[in-house]
Amino acid sequence: MIYRVIIEKGEDLGYVIHCPAIPGCHSQGTTIEEAIENIKDAIRGCLSVLDEGPTSKGKEIGVMEVDVTA
Repeated sequence: MIYRVIIEKGEDLGYVIHCPAIPGCHSQGTTIEEAIENIKDAIRGCLSVLDEGPTSKGKEIGVMEVDVTA
């Protein structure tokens, strides 16, 4: 899959990169190329955690899709 990422110059050194499609999926690197490679790893890690599903015990939770078209 292809994910859009946002790259920003870090305040001190390097680059900060995040994937808006996956909340909490952030990374960084000293170069843009390193930041891109690092966000690929972060995306894979986030997706693997999401694939595990809910981990809360004793509560009814689940995953579903909702349609928000008008």
